[in-house]
Amino acid sequence: MNPLAEQLNESIQAGSSHVYSMLSQLGKEIYFPKEGILSQSAEAASLAKTYNATIGIALEGGVPMHLPVIQEKLSAFQPKDLYPYAPPAGKPELRSVWKEKMLKETPSLAGKSFGNPIVTNALTHGLSIVADLFADEGDAVIYPDKNWENYELTFGIRRHAQLVHYPLFDDQLNFNSAGLLEALLAQKDKGKAIVLLNFPNNPTGYTPGPEEADAIVNTIHQAAEAGVNVVVVTDDAYFGLFFENSIHESLFGKLAGIHPRVLTIKIDGATKEEFVWGFRVGFITYAHEDAAVLHAMEQKTLGIIRATISSGPHPSQTFVLDALKAPEFEAQKQEKFEIMKGRANKVKALLDSGKYGDVWEYYPFNSGYFMCLKLKEVSAEALRTHLLQQYGVGTIALGETDLRIAFSCIEESNLEDLFDTIYRGVQELQAT
Repeated sequence: MNPLAEQLNESIQAGSSHVYSMLSQLGKEIYFPKEGILSQSAEAASLAKTYNATIGIALEGGVPMHLPVIQEKLSAFQPKDLYPYAPPAGKPELRSVWKEKMLKETPSLAGKSFGNPIVTNALTHGLSIVADLFADEGDAVIYPDKNWENYELTFGIRRHAQLVHYPLFDDQLNFNSAGLLEALLAQKDKGKAIVLLNFPNNPTGYTPGPEEADAIVNTIHQAAEAGVNVVVVTDDAYFGLFFENSIHESLFGKLAGIHPRVLTIKIDGATKEEFVWGFRVGFITYAHEDAAVLHAMEQKTLGIIRATISSGPHPSQTFVLDALKAPEFEAQKQEKFEIMKGRANKVKALLDSGKYGDVWEYYPFNSGYFMCLKLKEVSAEALRTHLLQQYGVGTIALGETDLRIAFSCIEESNLEDLFDTIYRGVQELQAT
């Protein structure tokens, strides 16, 4: 094993033997090179005053070489903020601004020990880093039966982890903390579990209320007390889009530092929060009481980044940073939030109107981009295909009964026609 990896492992073991035992074999072996092209280039950047022949970019006239046909489209920004490689951890100012944003939006983080956010190539990349660092073949990855299908690829296919599901809702259509606890305690013999908490949930658009959130935290704590080392990941892809009575902060704040056997990780990003899906700017943030553990985890994360994408795109980081610092940012974001909230409220009003209750129910939703219908008689896939072929309406079939509707991409004025069309499709299938 590389000596740098051994040093990081020793730091983690000294700060928390539990966190060390959570690491995958790759997680134990990975490190970020301190001696090599990047470190030598960094040293030259401060000391090479005559000529700096270290960096793998081209310069012209003292600035990064660029094509006018590109720069003229981006003239609001300096070439230095667009064309050079961004640091593997991301632009330092962007990381600081995002951390300030996290503290503002998740008050329960106050006084907690957590690291500086590390820039990822959006949220899927952040989840992939978690999988690489913590999941070995056969390790349990626990998440609800209603989930984002990419979890299976990221943890199951790539890392051969064991995927453990539990029902998202209990009989009262509240978050099923008892099911989560049962799944966790079933891992006592393994002594380790990775838990994915995705709120607002994709596909249902559900975020738990305050009491449910406390129950989730208590569930993780109970599992830790029972001897299970828990890597708990808050997948906050749709963070901030809270429309009704739910928690309005990330569970990362409540989970940070709750037990020595718990390592809490936040995956979030500008992707959906700031409506810049194609920019691919996300973040991964670790919470732990020991500063040396946080530092070592950051170095291992940078090792994964260096070994896969090297660093994230520089222009989109610049664009996001510029937006976050703009005086108009909050007002513009609030305007878009109100549009999204209006769409969600319109959907709920339609569903509660009594027009469609004979053919479907719907799962609780109060946030995010989506909601899910629970069809009573027809197949979700049959309905999806029928709507697409007969009406040019696209939906997502999930299992036998569930149909996901992304109200986020439908104008509020068109929502009633959308649901009327879906209802008509159900009736037509029932008649055949």
